[in-house]
Amino acid sequence: MANKHEMSSAELGALWMTYHKKTMILRILEYFIEKADNEEAKRLMAGLWKEIDQKVTELDSMFENEGAITPKGFTKEDVNLEAPKLWEYGFDIMFSRILKEISTGMYALHLAIAFREDIIDFYKENTNITETYYNLFTQYLLDKSLLPRPTYVTMPDTVDFITDKQYMKGTNILGHKRGLNTVEFGVLYRSIESNITGMHLMKGFSQCAEDKEVRAYFTKGLELSKEILNESGDILLQNNIQAPATPGGIVTNSTTAPFSDKLMMFCNYLLGGFSLGGQGFGASFLWRNDLILKTGVHAKDVFEYTREGLVLMMSKGWIEEPPKMNL
Repeated sequence: MANKHEMSSAELGALWMTYHKKTMILRILEYFIEKADNEEAKRLMAGLWKEIDQKVTELDSMFENEGAITPKGFTKEDVNLEAPKLWEYGFDIMFSRILKEISTGMYALHLAIAFREDIIDFYKENTNITETYYNLFTQYLLDKSLLPRPTYVTMPDTVDFITDKQYMKGTNILGHKRGLNTVEFGVLYRSIESNITGMHLMKGFSQCAEDKEVRAYFTKGLELSKEILNESGDILLQNNIQAPATPGGIVTNSTTAPFSDKLMMFCNYLLGGFSLGGQGFGASFLWRNDLILKTGVHAKDVFEYTREGLVLMMSKGWIEEPPKMNL
């Protein structure tokens, strides 16, 4: 059935961003599939590649039907399938899972500014694909003992209410901090888990990027991930909780880039935005003031780092300009 309305500016912008993200993921999956040494992992990633490739074809048709030029996005020129393996021990699925986390957030945002029924359906279908593969990747990593489960606690047997404002202060007159609650632990756990993967990613990118400035930028990102990991881990240890760790994701000694500097920078840009969104949302559920302050500092550092990357991409001519608001 023909659409009664033209594509709105907000919908065009959302689909434009989606095209870049999806073509980037296709290139990353192509490399991971080529280097996969586990048949189950290869099958999972190949299944996701097929689903995304079909959605990119749908995007091509949407742009064409509206008389809009299709973005360039990321092409075969941005991946080197001949490059040696850069990460080992399950990193392919670990990072694919992170990419699905990013997709979940982006589709929620894009769905909120979609009004045409076919575009709403497009994002609903993408959300379903993302949720399916996020679960498949999670179960794979758990089965391979590559993903630690969050700490278990004794189940509560009473309902209690907070009556003391000092609960937010987090310390008593003697300076002792109250223990973390399970909601606060969940926010910290997610930050640590995502930064572990981010650290492995930055280490790999930093040793194979061709451009000197880009290598330095990824090295800076590696140090930022380490800083967030150390400080978040210290908070857990102060509460007698062992920080989560994974045995996988080891970076090899290869210095041959599997992806173009342009793709790696854009990938890092998306991760920065994902981190900021997660920290902003998670901060509202942190009720201890010291945790709020620490998260705020991390968010500031990540924001400045992400903006620095955006400026660097612009200086290299690596980022396409979004469609203009030509009325």
